[in-house]
Amino acid sequence: MAVTSTAMPTVVMLRALGLGDLLTAVPALRAVRRAYPLHRLVLAAPRPLGELMPLTGAADELLETPGPSDFRWPGPPPDAAVNLHGRGPQSVAALLAARPGRLLSHACPDFPEVRGPRWQDGEHEVRRWCHLLRWFGLAADPRDLLLRRPPGKPYAPGAVIVHPGAAHPDRRWRPQDFAAVARALTADGHHVEITGGLAERGLAEKVARAAGLPGHAGSAGRLGLCGLAALVASARLVICGDTGVGHLAAAYGRPSVHLFGPVPPRLWGPPPRRRHRVLWTGRPGRRGLEDITVPAVLQEARELLANPPPAPVDTGIRRVPVVPVDR
Repeated sequence: MAVTSTAMPTVVMLRALGLGDLLTAVPALRAVRRAYPLHRLVLAAPRPLGELMPLTGAADELLETPGPSDFRWPGPPPDAAVNLHGRGPQSVAALLAARPGRLLSHACPDFPEVRGPRWQDGEHEVRRWCHLLRWFGLAADPRDLLLRRPPGKPYAPGAVIVHPGAAHPDRRWRPQDFAAVARALTADGHHVEITGGLAERGLAEKVARAAGLPGHAGSAGRLGLCGLAALVASARLVICGDTGVGHLAAAYGRPSVHLFGPVPPRLWGPPPRRRHRVLWTGRPGRRGLEDITVPAVLQEARELLANPPPAPVDTGIRRVPVVPVDR
Protein backbone atom coordinates (compact mmCIF):
# COMPACT_ATOMS: atom_id res chain seq x y z
CA MET A 1 0.00 0.00 0.00
CA ALA A 2 1.44 3.33 -1.02
CA VAL A 3 1.69 6.10 1.52
CA THR A 4 -0.68 8.94 0.72
CA SER A 5 1.01 12.19 -0.23
CA THR A 6 0.02 14.86 2.26
CA ALA A 7 1.31 18.06 3.76
CA MET A 8 0.73 16.68 7.26
CA PRO A 9 3.85 15.92 9.30
CA THR A 10 4.52 12.19 9.44
CA VAL A 11 5.81 9.56 11.85
CA VAL A 12 6.74 6.07 10.64
CA MET A 13 6.75 3.01 12.92
CA LEU A 14 8.55 -0.15 11.78
CA ARG A 15 7.18 -3.53 12.94
CA ALA A 16 7.67 -5.80 9.90
CA LEU A 17 6.79 -9.04 11.67
CA GLY A 18 3.77 -11.29 12.34
CA LEU A 19 0.38 -11.17 14.04
CA GLY A 20 1.59 -11.78 17.59
CA ASP A 21 4.37 -9.24 17.12
CA LEU A 22 1.87 -6.58 16.07
CA LEU A 23 -0.44 -7.30 19.02
CA THR A 24 2.35 -7.17 21.60
CA ALA A 25 3.37 -3.77 20.20
CA VAL A 26 -0.11 -2.22 20.49
CA PRO A 27 0.63 -0.37 23.77
CA ALA A 28 3.76 1.12 22.20
CA LEU A 29 1.95 2.05 18.98
CA ARG A 30 -0.73 3.84 20.98
CA ALA A 31 1.91 5.66 22.99
CA VAL A 32 3.28 7.08 19.73
CA ARG A 33 -0.26 8.01 18.67
CA ARG A 34 -0.79 10.00 21.88
CA ALA A 35 2.59 11.68 21.67
CA TYR A 36 2.05 12.78 18.05
CA PRO A 37 -1.70 13.57 17.92
CA LEU A 38 -1.40 15.97 14.96
CA HIS A 39 0.84 13.74 12.82
CA ARG A 40 -0.03 11.17 10.20
CA LEU A 41 1.16 7.84 11.59
CA VAL A 42 2.37 5.20 9.13
CA LEU A 43 2.90 1.59 10.18
CA ALA A 44 5.51 -0.29 8.14
CA ALA A 45 4.42 -3.93 8.38
CA PRO A 46 3.37 -6.89 6.21
CA ARG A 47 0.29 -6.21 4.10
CA PRO A 48 -2.06 -8.77 5.76
CA LEU A 49 -1.74 -6.93 9.09
CA GLY A 50 -3.38 -3.89 7.54
CA GLU A 51 -6.77 -5.54 8.24
CA LEU A 52 -6.21 -5.12 11.97
CA MET A 53 -4.76 -1.62 11.84
CA PRO A 54 -8.14 0.16 12.34
CA LEU A 55 -8.80 -2.02 15.40
CA THR A 56 -5.70 -0.70 17.17
CA GLY A 57 -6.56 2.99 16.80
CA ALA A 58 -2.83 3.58 16.50
CA ALA A 59 -1.98 4.26 12.84
CA ASP A 60 -3.47 6.00 9.84
CA GLU A 61 -1.84 4.12 6.98
CA LEU A 62 0.06 0.93 6.22
CA LEU A 63 3.30 0.90 4.25
CA GLU A 64 3.68 -2.66 2.95
CA THR A 65 6.95 -3.94 4.41
CA PRO A 66 7.52 -7.73 4.54
CA GLY A 67 10.83 -7.27 6.38
CA PRO A 68 13.29 -4.53 7.39
CA SER A 69 15.35 -4.96 4.21
CA ASP A 70 12.18 -4.19 2.22
CA PHE A 71 11.55 -0.85 3.92
CA ARG A 72 11.65 2.08 1.49
CA TRP A 73 10.35 5.42 2.67
CA PRO A 74 8.57 7.01 -0.32
CA GLY A 75 8.25 10.64 0.71
CA PRO A 76 9.96 13.57 2.40
CA PRO A 77 11.82 12.75 5.62
CA PRO A 78 9.41 11.94 8.45
CA ASP A 79 9.51 13.99 11.63
CA ALA A 80 10.22 10.80 13.56
CA ALA A 81 10.89 7.11 12.95
CA VAL A 82 10.20 4.52 15.64
CA ASN A 83 12.05 1.22 15.54
CA LEU A 84 9.70 -1.39 17.04
CA HIS A 85 11.24 -4.14 14.95
CA GLY A 86 14.46 -5.03 16.76
CA ARG A 87 17.87 -3.80 17.78
CA GLY A 88 19.40 -3.68 14.32
CA PRO A 89 21.53 -3.25 12.39
CA GLN A 90 19.12 -3.91 9.51
CA SER A 91 16.15 -2.09 11.03
CA VAL A 92 18.26 0.84 12.23
CA ALA A 93 19.92 1.23 8.82
CA ALA A 94 16.56 1.10 7.05
CA LEU A 95 15.06 3.85 9.19
CA LEU A 96 18.15 6.05 9.06
CA ALA A 97 17.92 5.92 5.26
CA ALA A 98 14.58 7.75 5.55
CA ARG A 99 16.49 10.68 7.18
CA PRO A 100 13.99 11.16 10.03
CA GLY A 101 14.14 14.25 12.19
CA ARG A 102 14.30 11.94 15.20
CA LEU A 103 14.95 8.19 15.57
CA LEU A 104 13.51 6.33 18.54
CA SER A 105 15.39 3.05 18.73
CA HIS A 106 17.47 0.85 20.98
CA ALA A 107 21.18 1.56 20.86
CA CYS A 108 23.03 -0.31 18.12
CA PRO A 109 26.81 -0.94 18.19
CA ASP A 110 26.98 -0.64 14.39
CA PHE A 111 25.57 2.90 14.63
CA PRO A 112 27.16 4.63 17.64
CA GLU A 113 25.43 7.90 16.73
CA VAL A 114 22.03 6.36 17.53
CA ARG A 115 20.96 7.36 21.02
CA GLY A 116 18.72 4.95 22.89
CA PRO A 117 18.47 2.40 25.70
CA ARG A 118 20.41 -0.84 25.66
CA TRP A 119 18.60 -3.98 24.56
CA GLN A 120 17.77 -6.18 27.56
CA ASP A 121 17.66 -9.92 26.99
CA GLY A 122 14.93 -11.73 28.91
CA GLU A 123 12.46 -8.83 28.86
CA HIS A 124 8.79 -9.50 28.07
CA GLU A 125 7.94 -8.38 24.55
CA VAL A 126 5.14 -6.00 25.59
CA ARG A 127 7.21 -4.30 28.28
CA ARG A 128 10.28 -4.09 26.04
CA TRP A 129 8.70 -1.60 23.64
CA CYS A 130 6.99 0.35 26.40
CA HIS A 131 10.35 0.73 28.15
CA LEU A 132 11.92 1.93 24.89
CA LEU A 133 9.38 4.72 24.50
CA ARG A 134 9.49 5.68 28.17
CA TRP A 135 13.24 6.16 27.78
CA PHE A 136 12.42 8.82 25.18
CA GLY A 137 9.80 10.45 27.41
CA LEU A 138 6.62 8.93 25.93
CA ALA A 139 3.96 7.56 28.30
CA ALA A 140 3.42 3.88 27.43
CA ASP A 141 1.18 1.53 29.41
CA PRO A 142 1.78 -2.24 28.92
CA ARG A 143 -1.81 -2.93 30.03
CA ASP A 144 -3.17 -1.09 26.98
CA LEU A 145 -3.63 -4.28 24.94
CA LEU A 146 -7.33 -4.51 24.14
CA LEU A 147 -8.53 -4.15 20.55
CA ARG A 148 -11.74 -2.73 19.17
CA ARG A 149 -14.18 -5.38 17.95
CA PRO A 150 -14.38 -5.85 14.19
CA PRO A 151 -17.66 -4.85 12.53
CA GLY A 152 -20.13 -7.48 11.39
CA LYS A 153 -21.38 -10.79 12.73
CA PRO A 154 -18.66 -13.27 13.73
CA TYR A 155 -18.42 -16.78 12.32
CA ALA A 156 -19.56 -19.37 14.91
CA PRO A 157 -20.15 -17.02 17.88
CA GLY A 158 -19.71 -18.59 21.30
CA ALA A 159 -17.46 -21.39 20.04
CA VAL A 160 -14.58 -23.01 21.88
CA ILE A 161 -11.62 -22.35 19.59
CA VAL A 162 -8.91 -24.99 19.26
CA HIS A 163 -5.98 -23.57 17.28
CA PRO A 164 -3.33 -26.27 16.60
CA GLY A 165 -0.99 -24.22 14.43
CA ALA A 166 2.00 -21.98 15.11
CA ALA A 167 4.46 -20.24 12.83
CA HIS A 168 7.39 -22.29 14.15
CA PRO A 169 7.06 -26.11 14.25
CA ASP A 170 8.72 -26.28 17.67
CA ARG A 171 5.79 -24.31 19.13
CA ARG A 172 3.15 -26.79 17.96
CA TRP A 173 1.62 -29.25 20.39
CA ARG A 174 0.89 -32.70 18.95
CA PRO A 175 -2.10 -32.68 16.53
CA GLN A 176 -3.50 -35.86 18.08
CA ASP A 177 -3.54 -34.18 21.49
CA PHE A 178 -5.39 -31.14 20.16
CA ALA A 179 -7.84 -33.59 18.60
CA ALA A 180 -8.31 -35.40 21.92
CA VAL A 181 -9.09 -32.08 23.65
CA ALA A 182 -11.55 -31.07 20.92
CA ARG A 183 -13.28 -34.46 21.09
CA ALA A 184 -13.65 -34.31 24.88
CA LEU A 185 -15.01 -30.76 24.94
CA THR A 186 -17.47 -31.60 22.18
CA ALA A 187 -18.66 -34.54 24.29
CA ASP A 188 -19.16 -32.05 27.12
CA GLY A 189 -21.67 -30.24 24.92
CA HIS A 190 -19.55 -27.35 23.59
CA HIS A 191 -19.34 -26.23 19.97
CA VAL A 192 -15.65 -26.59 19.06
CA GLU A 193 -14.18 -24.80 16.06
CA ILE A 194 -10.73 -25.78 14.73
CA THR A 195 -8.98 -22.69 13.35
CA GLY A 196 -5.90 -21.98 11.31
CA GLY A 197 -4.40 -19.68 8.74
CA LEU A 198 -4.24 -20.42 5.02
CA ALA A 199 -1.00 -22.39 5.42
CA GLU A 200 -2.52 -24.30 8.37
CA ARG A 201 -5.75 -25.35 6.68
CA GLY A 202 -4.55 -28.91 6.15
CA LEU A 203 -3.49 -29.19 9.79
CA ALA A 204 -6.85 -27.85 11.02
CA GLU A 205 -8.75 -30.33 8.85
CA LYS A 206 -6.54 -33.20 10.06
CA VAL A 207 -7.23 -32.30 13.70
CA ALA A 208 -10.97 -31.93 12.99
CA ARG A 209 -11.13 -35.36 11.36
CA ALA A 210 -9.21 -36.99 14.21
CA ALA A 211 -11.60 -35.38 16.69
CA GLY A 212 -14.63 -36.64 14.76
CA LEU A 213 -15.49 -33.07 13.70
CA PRO A 214 -14.83 -33.00 9.93
CA GLY A 215 -17.09 -29.99 9.39
CA HIS A 216 -15.66 -27.89 12.22
CA ALA A 217 -12.59 -26.52 10.44
CA GLY A 218 -14.59 -24.42 7.99
CA SER A 219 -13.04 -21.16 9.14
CA ALA A 220 -9.43 -22.30 8.64
CA GLY A 221 -7.75 -20.22 5.97
CA ARG A 222 -11.00 -18.54 4.91
CA LEU A 223 -11.76 -15.74 7.36
CA GLY A 224 -8.86 -13.33 6.99
CA LEU A 225 -7.44 -11.59 10.04
CA CYS A 226 -10.52 -9.45 10.72
CA GLY A 227 -12.77 -12.50 10.54
CA LEU A 228 -10.44 -14.43 12.83
CA ALA A 229 -10.39 -11.50 15.26
CA ALA A 230 -14.21 -11.43 15.29
CA LEU A 231 -14.32 -15.18 15.93
CA VAL A 232 -11.88 -14.89 18.85
CA ALA A 233 -13.68 -11.83 20.25
CA SER A 234 -16.90 -13.84 20.53
CA ALA A 235 -15.36 -17.13 21.72
CA ARG A 236 -16.20 -18.84 25.01
CA LEU A 237 -12.65 -20.17 25.23
CA VAL A 238 -9.44 -20.25 23.17
CA ILE A 239 -6.94 -23.13 23.38
CA CYS A 240 -3.68 -22.61 21.51
CA GLY A 241 0.08 -22.67 21.61
CA ASP A 242 2.47 -19.74 21.72
CA THR A 243 1.05 -18.03 18.64
CA GLY A 244 -0.79 -14.99 17.35
CA VAL A 245 -4.24 -16.37 18.20
CA GLY A 246 -3.21 -16.43 21.86
CA HIS A 247 -2.42 -12.73 21.64
CA LEU A 248 -5.81 -12.15 20.01
CA ALA A 249 -7.43 -13.88 23.01
CA ALA A 250 -5.58 -11.48 25.31
CA ALA A 251 -6.53 -8.53 23.08
CA TYR A 252 -10.23 -9.35 23.53
CA GLY A 253 -10.05 -10.54 27.12
CA ARG A 254 -11.35 -14.00 26.20
CA PRO A 255 -10.71 -16.97 28.53
CA SER A 256 -7.78 -18.91 27.16
CA VAL A 257 -5.42 -21.83 27.76
CA HIS A 258 -1.90 -21.29 26.39
CA LEU A 259 0.53 -24.17 25.82
CA PHE A 260 4.10 -22.90 25.99
CA GLY A 261 7.36 -24.37 24.82
CA PRO A 262 10.19 -24.03 24.05
CA VAL A 263 10.03 -20.23 24.61
CA PRO A 264 9.08 -19.45 28.23
CA PRO A 265 5.88 -17.48 28.91
CA ARG A 266 7.82 -14.82 30.82
CA LEU A 267 8.94 -13.56 27.38
CA TRP A 268 5.76 -13.87 25.31
CA GLY A 269 2.97 -14.99 27.66
CA PRO A 270 -0.45 -13.35 28.13
CA PRO A 271 -0.99 -10.73 30.83
CA PRO A 272 -1.30 -12.17 34.35
CA ARG A 273 -5.08 -12.35 34.53
CA ARG A 274 -7.32 -15.07 35.94
CA ARG A 275 -8.91 -15.55 32.52
CA HIS A 276 -5.60 -16.70 30.96
CA ARG A 277 -4.13 -20.07 32.00
CA VAL A 278 -0.57 -20.91 30.96
CA LEU A 279 0.84 -24.44 30.86
CA TRP A 280 4.62 -24.56 30.86
CA THR A 281 6.80 -27.37 32.20
CA GLY A 282 9.95 -25.26 32.43
CA ARG A 283 11.92 -27.80 30.44
CA PRO A 284 14.09 -26.49 27.60
CA GLY A 285 13.50 -27.35 23.95
CA ARG A 286 10.49 -28.94 22.30
CA ARG A 287 10.40 -31.68 24.94
CA GLY A 288 8.89 -29.22 27.39
CA LEU A 289 5.87 -28.70 25.11
CA GLU A 290 5.48 -32.44 24.56
CA ASP A 291 5.33 -32.99 28.32
CA ILE A 292 2.04 -31.06 28.54
CA THR A 293 -0.74 -33.64 28.84
CA VAL A 294 -4.29 -33.78 27.52
CA PRO A 295 -5.77 -34.14 31.06
CA ALA A 296 -3.90 -31.01 32.19
CA VAL A 297 -5.29 -28.97 29.29
CA LEU A 298 -8.81 -30.30 29.83
CA GLN A 299 -8.68 -29.46 33.53
CA GLU A 300 -7.83 -25.81 32.83
CA ALA A 301 -10.33 -25.57 29.97
CA ARG A 302 -13.21 -27.05 31.97
CA GLU A 303 -12.54 -24.78 34.93
CA LEU A 304 -12.71 -21.71 32.71
CA LEU A 305 -15.83 -22.93 30.93
CA ALA A 306 -17.59 -23.75 34.20
CA ASN A 307 -16.62 -20.49 35.90
CA PRO A 308 -15.92 -17.89 33.22
CA PRO A 309 -14.13 -14.84 34.62
CA PRO A 310 -15.72 -11.43 34.05
CA ALA A 311 -14.97 -9.76 30.76
CA PRO A 312 -12.74 -6.68 30.80
CA VAL A 313 -14.67 -3.44 31.04
CA ASP A 314 -12.30 -0.96 29.38
CA THR A 315 -12.48 -0.14 25.69
CA GLY A 316 -8.97 -1.05 24.60
CA ILE A 317 -7.86 2.60 24.30
CA ARG A 318 -6.40 3.38 27.68
CA ARG A 319 -6.23 7.07 28.55
CA VAL A 320 -2.86 8.13 29.87
CA PRO A 321 -1.32 11.60 29.89
CA VAL A 322 0.24 12.82 26.68
CA VAL A 323 3.94 13.50 27.19
CA PRO A 324 5.59 16.10 24.93
CA VAL A 325 8.09 14.35 22.67
CA ASP A 326 10.68 17.13 22.85
CA ARG A 327 11.06 17.33 26.60
